[in-house]
Amino acid sequence: MVFECPFAWLRKPQVIPSYGRGVNFVWERLDAGVHRARLPFLDVTVGLVETDTGALMVDTGSTLRDAAALDADIRAIAHSRVTRIVLTHKHFDHILGSAAFVHAEIYCAPQVADYMSAKAELRSDALRHGANPTEVDRSIAALRRPDHLVYDADIDLGDRCISIHHPGRGHTDSDLIVVLRPTCPTNRTVVFCGDLVEESGDPVIDADSDAAAWPTTLDRLLEAGGPDATYVPGHGAVVDAAFIRRQRTWLQRAL
Repeated sequence: MVFECPFAWLRKPQVIPSYGRGVNFVWERLDAGVHRARLPFLDVTVGLVETDTGALMVDTGSTLRDAAALDADIRAIAHSRVTRIVLTHKHFDHILGSAAFVHAEIYCAPQVADYMSAKAELRSDALRHGANPTEVDRSIAALRRPDHLVYDADIDLGDRCISIHHPGRGHTDSDLIVVLRPTCPTNRTVVFCGDLVEESGDPVIDADSDAAAWPTTLDRLLEAGGPDATYVPGHGAVVDAAFIRRQRTWLQRAL
């Protein structure tokens, strides 16, 4: 079953024409200063938040090669370098690009930091999904331990704050979401959901998952964002709260 979501009520993300000049990926503007790219490999999301204190990324892609291209794009869009990164969970397609951003402070759950030392497991998972072995090896070798091990945190970015939350177990035991409140009344809250929400395929339930807890975790995610938020999956197009409720029902029936 692949979830389909009507977007009639939701302002579609704006693909800004200037993104097409001198950038490597297709970027969407979700709100003022908030963007995301869908990388070709595995349709994985990378988020970007422009701030007075530099750019913040949500996840970093699968390899240093992807990360270098993302870095160039972010400098072109935000006119600043990446100073902070939030990793939503431990899987290779979200974390292996992180070492490219040597000046960035990295935030993640403690389990993610521990998993970064499990190099054989990371490599096996990446190769099983079709990643380039040479690029994977180079990216794993460059990994560094994250700076901030958190489950819940508020980060002051100067002109705005973001909130990091661990709503519960689901896709993994340590999924984080990133919540950005609107900077003006006419805008919407934006929630980067990691792989707690997937749009371009069914939710991935594997050995890292807690399928029984996942529906309740989605309830907490919806509480964090609210009924009118823009929800950004780890893979696929942006969705609304109704889509997430349908995914919750699917998970309940899959038990």
